[in-house]
Amino acid sequence: MKISITPDKEKQKEILEAIKENDGYCCCQLQKNERTKCICLNFLEGSDEWCHCGLYHKIPD
Repeated sequence: MKISITPDKEKQKEILEAIKENDGYCCCQLQKNERTKCICLNFLEGSDEWCHCGLYHKIPD
């Protein structure tokens, strides 16, 4: 599985800033633990094409 970042530069900047302010944890998750450290395991192990915050997406092989 390949993962790509959104091509929307403004969205990238906004989300990466929020992640930085949240100590590297997903800005869309309420808990801070190993599962929610960006790139979160919920996204990596899940079946959704896009992560919850919309920063990353899976590219089918």
